[in-house]
Amino acid sequence: MQKLKAIAAVLIGVFFLGLAVLYFTTPASSLPHVVPGYMADDTKIHIKHGLGSLLLALGSFAYAWFSGGSPSK
Repeated sequence: MQKLKAIAAVLIGVFFLGLAVLYFTTPASSLPHVVPGYMADDTKIHIKHGLGSLLLALGSFAYAWFSGGSPSK
């Protein structure tokens, strides 16, 4: 069960890392419509959204690191 939680946390971390890269590299008008921060005529980059996604990714990776250890008896 612990390994399953660690794998899920890694997958969630990869998702948020990809989302952070998307926020750092894409202007608001080019973001997908389902992503928070989309604005039709805006050309700014959402740095705060990117930092938030990056922190969530790092938190997920940290959880996977600490929960994936050896099982206790």
